[in-house]
Amino acid sequence: GESGSVTLICEPENPAWSDWFLVDDGTNYENAEAILRAITRRIGERRRGEQASAAQTATEKELTEAKLNLLHAQVEPHFLYNTLASAQLLTRSDPVRAEAMLGHLIQYLRRSLPNAEGEMSTLGAELERALAYLEILKVRMGDRLDVQTDVAEPLRGTPMPAMMLQTLVENAIKHGLEPRTGGGTVWIRARRDEGGVAVTVADNGEGFNTKTSGTGIGLKNVRERLRLRYDGTANLSVIANFPAGVAATITVPTQAPQRSASHV
Repeated sequence: GESGSVTLICEPENPAWSDWFLVDDGTNYENAEAILRAITRRIGERRRGEQASAAQTATEKELTEAKLNLLHAQVEPHFLYNTLASAQLLTRSDPVRAEAMLGHLIQYLRRSLPNAEGEMSTLGAELERALAYLEILKVRMGDRLDVQTDVAEPLRGTPMPAMMLQTLVENAIKHGLEPRTGGGTVWIRARRDEGGVAVTVADNGEGFNTKTSGTGIGLKNVRERLRLRYDGTANLSVIANFPAGVAATITVPTQAPQRSASHV
């Protein structure tokens, strides 16, 4: 962790320097070369150490990101169980709604399958997953749930980490609308924002109520995944919605982040 420097000055035109080299038959010149070789070796060792440290840091970063991705890629067992149980009941009383619910579940599960090429998805694919999830809940919640989307077609190809939009939607339902007797509305909107794309999930539910705010683990994981994936060029903001509820916005660059060459 230390550093040092050596400055070697040689003025062969000066008689004193010429005599110095002549008297010892070039021994001092050999000493200077030995110092140069030693410094070169030290610099090489330092650079190799820095490269190894950088590689280790990148590996640890990817492992941490992979753990967070795995956590987000898991389909919540309770949601799956409740959906299947609801569909089973509806097959007796309302087969058409049961069929619609199962169709949305298939669409949701199809979008939830792990991507062999990495966990980067697109805004369009994540929107389809979120809407399939919300359609299932609309069958269960009925008129208590309204969904409104405003995502322009050109923005749907924006690269986006998988399951992030889903996390915001699930938070809006669980902590915002489900606790309310009258339910409410979920809005999903996207817009261009200073070279990036801002995706907002808002609701008019309970808002920052300590009884319904949950543990915050989901949002912490979203922030950590954004930090690891984008190195500070993406962010998550969560604010109070007006006149009620919460608005959460993920802002990501229009281009997917590049992996380092050693980890492609």
